[in-house]
Amino acid sequence: MSLNMPHEIYRVLVLCTGNSARSQMAEGLINARIGDRFTAQSAGTQPIGYVHPTAQVVMREIGIDISKQRSKSVAEFIDQAFDIVITVCDDAAENCPVWLGRGFKTHLGFPDPAAAPLQQQPEQFRSIRDAMQDRILNFLKAWQPMLGRMR
Repeated sequence: MSLNMPHEIYRVLVLCTGNSARSQMAEGLINARIGDRFTAQSAGTQPIGYVHPTAQVVMREIGIDISKQRSKSVAEFIDQAFDIVITVCDDAAENCPVWLGRGFKTHLGFPDPAAAPLQQQPEQFRSIRDAMQDRILNFLKAWQPMLGRMR
């Protein structure tokens, strides 16, 4: 007899500056690949206002549709509680947003694929997508909530 006990779905916020590429891809990866344990949103401190077309293409290549996602401001989430907040900016090139709300905070930085020359962008987006699929998903799969944490 198998016990299929319901488990908590943990809330993840992925932050970046423009919320058009890296954070959008991370949101899509989390929701599509480990959505049975996590639900993700993404936001930026200076949202660009669109999801980068190349991000949409490279995510579709692995069966994930992020075309319905939208670029959002971190201000939309300021009063919400998250279990985990992940910043994905590249430390060397950008200032990452700071989350002052509740939640376990970690930084998993990735270079901005949109900063690459136009002809190199598809490969850069694929490279970042694959790195995120490895680093972010493995981090979350291994993450354990603190016992007795306040919500």
